[in-house]
Amino acid sequence: MLQYFFTFVVGGLITTSIVYFESSGFPLLSRLAALTPVFTWLSYLFIGEISGPKEVSSHALFVLLGTIVAWMPYMLTIYFLAPRIGSLRAILAAIIVFIILATIFIKIYK
Repeated sequence: MLQYFFTFVVGGLITTSIVYFESSGFPLLSRLAALTPVFTWLSYLFIGEISGPKEVSSHALFVLLGTIVAWMPYMLTIYFLAPRIGSLRAILAAIIVFIILATIFIKIYK
């Protein structure tokens, strides 16, 4: 249970750092925090402990391919739509794009 608490705290810390640094005029720090692979880093530590290095490697390939298929279109949707329809609508549209593409990818990957 302590593992999950640690994961929650670190994830929240990174998210808070991103928002804080961006709104405080430190975009470099905000962008570094946003690019930090905290979720995969922590997940892989725990997956490695529980299932071993082969499972970490297998999951890393899944995430890499999933990034190309679902994450990149998600970010491109926000990039292109935010100036046209506003941040909130662009993010909502991007989440829909991500969920659709991620679901298709997961079904095909299995």
